[in-house]
Amino acid sequence: MAEQIEKDAELLVSDFTAPAGARRGLRKLAEETPEPQPQVAYTEKMTPGRRIARIAMYVGLVIFAIGLLTPFVWMVLSSFKSANEVFSVPVQWLPETWVWQNYIDIWTESNMLVWIRNTLFLAVVVTFLQVLTGSFAAYGFARMRFRGRDVLFLLYVGTIAVPWQSYMIPQFILLSNFKVSNTLWSIILLQAFGAFGVFLMKQFYETIPEELSEAARLDGLSEYAIWRKIMLPLSIPALASLTLLTFVNTWNDYLGPLIYLRNPDLWTIQLGLKGFVSNLFDTNYALLFAGLTISVIPIAIIFLLGQKYFVEGIATSGLKG
Repeated sequence: MAEQIEKDAELLVSDFTAPAGARRGLRKLAEETPEPQPQVAYTEKMTPGRRIARIAMYVGLVIFAIGLLTPFVWMVLSSFKSANEVFSVPVQWLPETWVWQNYIDIWTESNMLVWIRNTLFLAVVVTFLQVLTGSFAAYGFARMRFRGRDVLFLLYVGTIAVPWQSYMIPQFILLSNFKVSNTLWSIILLQAFGAFGVFLMKQFYETIPEELSEAARLDGLSEYAIWRKIMLPLSIPALASLTLLTFVNTWNDYLGPLIYLRNPDLWTIQLGLKGFVSNLFDTNYALLFAGLTISVIPIAIIFLLGQKYFVEGIATSGLKG
């Protein structure tokens, strides 16, 4: 009985075993199949001409960077000099004695705290309003369909080419009639809307697939909800770029506050520091450079923190996917 069971088992196994000829064919095929070679990263062959061109490009970039940074470095170093050392001939880059007292005197001898407070308030409020209005209007131009949309967008963006000096007098008269001249509200109303922000955000919105908006509409979301819940979270790089550009422009604005802010308590940091050069013979330029260095610090910090998003937003806003 046991022998019969063993024979039946061998017969059953033989039914599932490939014939000897088939096994030899598979073995031969396996031996002839070449082993997969490891993938090697493709590297572009560097020719002598290409290498020279790249070196020349790097040298040019270094020279350009030095040219941009030299005035800034000189200003920072001069803020630690005495008043007589600033314009010494020949130029003395490093101060003989580091005068740290300049940064204390600029706070005690001026209203630096008031100027920074006013400038920071205007920069934050204007930046928030421009990002809000620019992103919202850009969504309408990018996703809504209505008659005359493209013409209206071109007219609106075309205002970028119109210099502000050509209409600042009628604008001043208008804001004076509204009784907002000589208040911070005049600067806020002037810069709360910007065509550049609309253009930047529209270009970025057009890189976002339309299918996302269509799916959201099928789910019952309104256009406001689509803009808030889908478009804004996907537009962080463009929003960061617009925020940085708007904040820097508002922080550095001089002509607008000069025209509208006549009360010294409303002066921004640019107008306040201008008071130090009202008389070229009595100006302590070491203190002035200390104040200018303080005014640059917030901009440098914000740019360093948002540099990654700024570059990404500018690079992708001109592409359409």
